Amino acid sequence: MKLLKPYVKNKLLESFQKTEFLYPTLHIVKANIGEDHVHLLAEVAPSVSIAAMVQKLKAHSSRELKYSFKFIREADDGSGVWSVGYFASSIGLNEKQIEKYIDYQDKHDRPKNAKLGFS
Repeated sequence: MKLLKPYVKNKLLESFQKTEFLYPTLHIVKANIGEDHVHLLAEVAPSVSIAAMVQKLKAHSSRELKYSFKFIREADDGSGVWSVGYFASSIGLNEKQIEKYIDYQDKHDRPKNAKLGFS
């Protein structure tokens, strides 16, 4: 498994911010880019499908990362920078719990029984 380096994480976050600017129907509330995964809390207009917005984020960031880093261009065997899937869930009253969950994703020393407000 290849892990993201800090400078790649920074470029990825910049790419997400550019995508957010291009699509006013998207607002990224919180982002946590781990070594091998990304967690986003985003607001998307009801008129836009989640799948379409994820596709835009992945396409733009893939293009940006390949442009910025030769080693990523060379490592892409045609299968792309991103894996095929994603997980999406709508939130309502538990937005603060989701934000807390995203914040804690990069805490390597967290206890295994950490309570984040989920049952």
